[in-house]
Amino acid sequence: MDETTFKINLVEDEETLASILKAYMEKEGWEVSVFHTAEEAVKYMHNGVHLWILDIMLPGMNGYDLLKKIKENHSEQPVIFISARDQDLDKIIGLELGSDDYLAKPFLPKELVIRAQKLLHRVYGNGIHESMLVISRYQIDVVRRKVFDEEEHVIDLTTKEFDVLLYLVENANVAKSRKEILNEVWGKDYVGSDRAVDDVVRRIRRKLSRLSLETVYGSGYRVVS
Repeated sequence: MDETTFKINLVEDEETLASILKAYMEKEGWEVSVFHTAEEAVKYMHNGVHLWILDIMLPGMNGYDLLKKIKENHSEQPVIFISARDQDLDKIIGLELGSDDYLAKPFLPKELVIRAQKLLHRVYGNGIHESMLVISRYQIDVVRRKVFDEEEHVIDLTTKEFDVLLYLVENANVAKSRKEILNEVWGKDYVGSDRAVDDVVRRIRRKLSRLSLETVYGSGYRVVS
């Protein structure tokens, strides 16, 4: 990683699998913390982690409950679910609760690394060393995925709102089509209406009223710096 290392929290009760996955991810230069129970992981919810990887079937508190706690406290932190159970049902429930990706067991460790790389790139761009962006007197903390107003109060954004905002700010003064925004934020395999982009843009405008976020008719949207 460029100048800052990605921090990953891996919650997996199978110790052998956890150690294998940890080794693969550490080869990428990432800092990996392993937890064998959700109760243990909850204590480290505020350690500035960039990505969570959760097993659904855990002793005691399950992965679903841990995901809810993560999203209640840090809605901006991306999560990958892994599971060996009813795959379709788990995937649907996980996505509804706010997970960003899903991997069914058994899988190759390298596949998890590739999924994690793509998600980290999507969320944090090419690097996390450029940690603070300023536009229209708003401060965007790329590492902690938070937006602050002039008085340094946090403006509460959902994961999608932050991702769309960051994408448009990183491409300031360039019009981006709904399709480009969908591909970048929702992923190329997204199935659904491109009006999802309009809904998120509407919410961003409401929350960041000073931001010059223009509708470019026939093209899409752009942030003017």
